[in-house]
Amino acid sequence: MQSPHKPLGAAGTSPSSCWWPGRQHSFPEDGGHLRPGNKAVPGKGLCFQEQRRKPITPDLLMTPSDQGDVDLDVDFAADRGNWTGKLDFLLSCIGYCVGLGNVWRFPYRAYTNGGGAFLVPYFLMLAICGIPLFFLELSLGQFSSLGPLAVWKISPLFKGAGAAMLLIVGLVAIYYNMIIAYVLFYLFASLTSNLPWEHCGNWWNTDLCLEHRGSKDGNGALPLNLTSTVSPSEEYWSRYVLHIQGSRGIGSPGEIRWNLCLCLLLAWVIVFLCILKGVKSSGKVVYFTATFPYLILLMLLVRGVTLPGAWKGIQFYLTPQFHHLLSSKVWIEAALQIFYSLGVGFGGLLTFASYNTFHQNIYRDTFIVTLGNAITSILAGFAIFSVLGYMSQELGVPVDQVAKAGPGLAFVVYPQAMTMLPLSPFWSFLFFFMLLTLGLDSQFAFLETIVTAVTDEFPYYLRPKKAVFSGLICVAMYLMGLVLTTDGGMYWLVLLDDYSASFGLMVVVITTCLAVTRVYGIQRFCRDIHMMLGFKPGLYFRACWLFLSPATLLALLVYSIVKYQPSEYGSYRFPAWAELLGILMGLLSCLMIPAGMLVAVLREEGSLWERLQQASRPTMDWGPSLEENRTGMYVATLVGSQSPKPLMVHMRKYGGITSFENTAIEVDREIAEEEESMM
Repeated sequence: MQSPHKPLGAAGTSPSSCWWPGRQHSFPEDGGHLRPGNKAVPGKGLCFQEQRRKPITPDLLMTPSDQGDVDLDVDFAADRGNWTGKLDFLLSCIGYCVGLGNVWRFPYRAYTNGGGAFLVPYFLMLAICGIPLFFLELSLGQFSSLGPLAVWKISPLFKGAGAAMLLIVGLVAIYYNMIIAYVLFYLFASLTSNLPWEHCGNWWNTDLCLEHRGSKDGNGALPLNLTSTVSPSEEYWSRYVLHIQGSRGIGSPGEIRWNLCLCLLLAWVIVFLCILKGVKSSGKVVYFTATFPYLILLMLLVRGVTLPGAWKGIQFYLTPQFHHLLSSKVWIEAALQIFYSLGVGFGGLLTFASYNTFHQNIYRDTFIVTLGNAITSILAGFAIFSVLGYMSQELGVPVDQVAKAGPGLAFVVYPQAMTMLPLSPFWSFLFFFMLLTLGLDSQFAFLETIVTAVTDEFPYYLRPKKAVFSGLICVAMYLMGLVLTTDGGMYWLVLLDDYSASFGLMVVVITTCLAVTRVYGIQRFCRDIHMMLGFKPGLYFRACWLFLSPATLLALLVYSIVKYQPSEYGSYRFPAWAELLGILMGLLSCLMIPAGMLVAVLREEGSLWERLQQASRPTMDWGPSLEENRTGMYVATLVGSQSPKPLMVHMRKYGGITSFENTAIEVDREIAEEEESMM
């Protein structure tokens, strides 16, 4: 029967398609555009004369250039972008994971927790917690091509976890760039013939300043009394760089240090210029910033092991003390090192993976990055402790009296060791340049995470103006970080470091793991990975995701609460109000999760249980971002989708079956079998 909305054409012509005012649209197969020979009929609507043409390719198999000027009733956002080179993603992940903590935290943790014996719990925790969670976050990002907020289309009930990620990464980015500013300060100070922290007698030095150079007698170095004196490098750091004597505590930060203020400004300018075009620009910068630190680390390692007394430090670093393995503290310290070193839960890995092609082999990349990160930490320990061994021999004191962790190692101990070497400004410049490149990679990831998350939420408004939005974020964070450039800025930095990414981050990762494996479903998640990579994760990954990783993180969370210690910096103890502020900072990220649940439930309809069920289910448009990658349950769920049939039906009909499309056929078959078994 002929449709009243599609009248027959004149005799001898093919039927025409018309658009009639006030009636349902009826367009021809070519999209309904006016062609030569078509005409508008006054008072009747716009009619299209259909042309004889060859059979067309199904829409889902057509490229945008094949589709011509098809005008759907959807305004698509600007292109999200992808990595432009094969190694962009891999190097970005390596640069993100291999950061300052590999140099100033791992070596210290290793020697204080059993030396070489520490490697046993370290690699065991890497297998139980590090590798599985790393792969889970990469899989989420690559499968959906979405940032930390929009990715929770997988289960809107837990979108608060994405908001918590953004809060955590925002706080970390503020103080992390201040550390880069300190590095820039020392980098510029190294551009001289004599390092300014080499001698006493400067205006910032006190009567306690003593140049720590052991005097020699016939039997070697005479030991120095380090407890009653202060080294020039320590006074340079505390009294000149920080000018901490100008502050009475965290409540009275004092004046802004304009040299630090300018260094912080330079740090933010560098970061902004590198992320100006998103991953297309930062993906090229990491070819230098992710690889050059290894060259410098190798140079420092070779120089260190050739120094007299170097073996003394290396022996102190790696001598196994297996009785430490009986202590729970050692296992907790190993898990903490893995957890923070890989950057799981900050959203950086998820963001980087979201710019991959759908079939990128992230399984291989996971092992390359995680094992490479571990090996880098071990090599950094050799480079650091070989120099500390030389330093202890020169001073005539045990290694444990010169070894420190954190900023104390980077800005006091190692700079002091550099003054004992020939060509000390050269080695000092190399060391701080290495720290600069290590820190910038991680900072790129923090900023890209924030920008990507927000632009994915509001793509039509922000994606075309992503560079401007990135600039506004950098300006806002620079202004918020100005308190760190004051005389008492180090107190605020310590507070942010201790609480911004402590127990709150663990809660976020535990929530993410449980939401994906328990609410979304481990079978469905593994099937998604099968569709993406061509194989399902094995028993090892499933066991870790379901039991081992959440249990380990829960143990870490309980341990951090039970063993809670107030923050301190040197001999300074933080007041109660500062401790409360830090705890609230950590709790705020945790509270975003139930707040997000409340919002998601209120948006649904029905009883409370029905609302919870609806909010926990994936949204209709959850799945691969490109329609050609959708199969089974994901077909025709995108806005503007033109295919009423499963994608693989088209694939089988028109040919072009690839290995990944065969995988999609298998996934279709599995879904059909599951549906039959449920009926």
